[in-house]
Amino acid sequence: MKESIYNKMTNAEREVADLLKEMGIKWSYEPPVFLWDEDKRPRIWAPDFFLSSYGIYVEVCGSKNFDYDYRKTIYQKNGYNVIFLHLCKTSNKWKNHFLHYLKLFTRYRNSKLNEIIRVEN
Repeated sequence: MKESIYNKMTNAEREVADLLKEMGIKWSYEPPVFLWDEDKRPRIWAPDFFLSSYGIYVEVCGSKNFDYDYRKTIYQKNGYNVIFLHLCKTSNKWKNHFLHYLKLFTRYRNSKLNEIIRVEN
């Protein structure tokens, strides 16, 4: 019997994966990304999800004690768009948070593409 990727996920990650599936959003699980840390050392991290159609990563914050602000800073400095979902803190609000930031990042990406297109023409 083939092992499902869902078996490797936390409960919170499975909940997000289920929502993405319901929405018809294709994703890959824990794709490695290269980045530089605050001391300019090379690092490989694996955000929980990559939404390929959007060019956006998703980190599911399942622990109350993990320093997600540090991760957010490092991702931003390296130019990665990452949505942080704090399921442990906002168990009933994370879906709205996700949709809000998905729209925000998509609008930002589209405005940058429109700037490039205007310059090219």
